[in-house]
Amino acid sequence: MYHKITTVCVICIVLLSGCRAKKNIVSTTPAKTTTTTQSSTTGAQQETEKKLPTATVAKKSHTNIVKEYIAQFSEIAMQEMKQYGIPASITLAQGILESGAGQGTLSVRANNHFGIKCHKGWQGDFVHHDDDKDQECFRKYVDAKYSYRDHSLFLTTRGRYSSLFDLSKKDYKGWAKGLKKAGYATDPKYPDKLISIIERYQLEDFDTQVLDSKKSRRKSKNKPDNVSVKTYTVAKGDTLYSISRRFNISVEDLKSFNKLKDTTLSIGQELYVKDSKK
Repeated sequence: MYHKITTVCVICIVLLSGCRAKKNIVSTTPAKTTTTTQSSTTGAQQETEKKLPTATVAKKSHTNIVKEYIAQFSEIAMQEMKQYGIPASITLAQGILESGAGQGTLSVRANNHFGIKCHKGWQGDFVHHDDDKDQECFRKYVDAKYSYRDHSLFLTTRGRYSSLFDLSKKDYKGWAKGLKKAGYATDPKYPDKLISIIERYQLEDFDTQVLDSKKSRRKSKNKPDNVSVKTYTVAKGDTLYSISRRFNISVEDLKSFNKLKDTTLSIGQELYVKDSKK
């Protein structure tokens, strides 16, 4: 009887030890799972926090990229305006929009800043690029400045754009709307986008610079220094009236200074433009 009781006690001790071991295993497993989950969540939060400053930097850098583009091409746009009469503001705005401020695929691969397609008769290099249709033919240039010149030629040699040149060079809004109307772009918001770029970056200031420089040249040509100039040699097309306007004196004074009986002049004739007695 004693031996039976001893045996039962041993069995109970073994069973109780086994239960404790199982309980320890169950309690350990959830602890590991909880730790892993917490670590994963923290990593995601850190990743999100890293992305926020990057988005801000990207927005700022786009503005800087546009400003750098303007600094690089504004002089070319003004030269094109002087020669072909297209407002520099319009040329720059189109360049920024069409080329993604020089970052777009066509501008990088082909120096094509205005999205000009090959069209019939194009003999230069070209690349294929998806646009309204797949793999369309676009012009390729060895340098971006040739893209600007081709843009000027494109607008000045095609009749559908001729009405634009009746507009004031200061009327960038009219030019933007006229380009869309003439079929330069299919996007209905094209004029609004150009106007927005012009006004955001004050591109109309470049138009003013060109127009003011032309006025200055006309003034200096028509009104030379009256103090240093005492005589003038008659050139082809000159009249007493045009010479009097140039030197800011009257026709009668000119006739008097030079003892002229009538208004007849000859090329190469030397005229006093100040009283010879003085």
